Amino acid sequence: MIRKKIGRQSVVFTESPCITGRGNVAGEKEGKGPLGECFDIVLKDDMYGEKSWEKAESKMLKEAMLKAAARAGKTPEDIDVMLSGDLLNQLMSSSFTARDTHIPFLGLYGACSTMTESLLIASVLVDGGYARHVLAGASSHFCTAERQFRMPVEHGNQRPPSAQWTATAAGAVVVSAGEAANLSLKSRVYAESATIGRVIDAGIKDANQMGAAMAPAAVDTLLNHLEDTGRSLDYYDMVVTGDLGYIGKDIMMDLLADAGLNKKMIFTHYDDCGTMLFSKSQDVHGGASGCGCSAAVFTGHLLKQMEQGKIKKLLLMSTGALLSTISPFQGESIPGIAHAVSLEVR
Repeated sequence: MIRKKIGRQSVVFTESPCITGRGNVAGEKEGKGPLGECFDIVLKDDMYGEKSWEKAESKMLKEAMLKAAARAGKTPEDIDVMLSGDLLNQLMSSSFTARDTHIPFLGLYGACSTMTESLLIASVLVDGGYARHVLAGASSHFCTAERQFRMPVEHGNQRPPSAQWTATAAGAVVVSAGEAANLSLKSRVYAESATIGRVIDAGIKDANQMGAAMAPAAVDTLLNHLEDTGRSLDYYDMVVTGDLGYIGKDIMMDLLADAGLNKKMIFTHYDDCGTMLFSKSQDVHGGASGCGCSAAVFTGHLLKQMEQGKIKKLLLMSTGALLSTISPFQGESIPGIAHAVSLEVR
């Protein structure tokens, strides 16, 4: 039997799980950002023709899923399982998308790390021979997240400078078995290995300091990935975290330097989706956050760069803050987590 576990937290894929399709939907504000032209659908109205923000988010995720399947040349009937999650109670957006598409469904919750978590598990299922085609995705919506975790937007409450803007976005990919991959793709992107993150708690209790809460978990996952695989940071063309934002990104870079990594290498090889989605002129304070942040940036921008051969090796490391609507009121801190998937062009 081939041993696929390496090191303490990582696995290596031996059967070449391949990303054969991708799809995404972005909100109006996201469409006006620096990556606006990368998205398949940009909403003109964040209600998306629905009667509630929550229904709009579910519709966004469904469209992203269907777009990814179509790009892979598949229908929902061809998909063996759908993996997805969001920030709403009981994974409402994902569950309703699964209801409408009739695809076997596994709901996931990793907060804003869910895109990489779903991609990781999809790769495991395909690599193990348990599925040939898996849909993996995640979504978020600024207004649904504000209503659930903070204040409804109608209140017009003032947000502190450290607060991040939850992305109104959804993204999805189809992960297929190597022999079932779409051979028409110029540059095929394969999942090469992955590292399952640990829950790290830095003791942060301020829900407006998400980047500070998540950064230590991202550092822990990255350092363990490099140790498990025996690699250095420059093995990758890019290492990208999910949504640390401006503050969390600075903390991450400082912590990596403290751990002994070369500062110049960190600066040239590392970036964060939360600082890429919006421009500072869009007044999003601490940058972007939400499940849809890394999902949309990954499927809309980074994967396109890989398909064009501009990025050959990418480590995607979505980050999540594991708080609930209740835990802050019980005096709990905000634990963080990050999962990593190594992707390569062949």
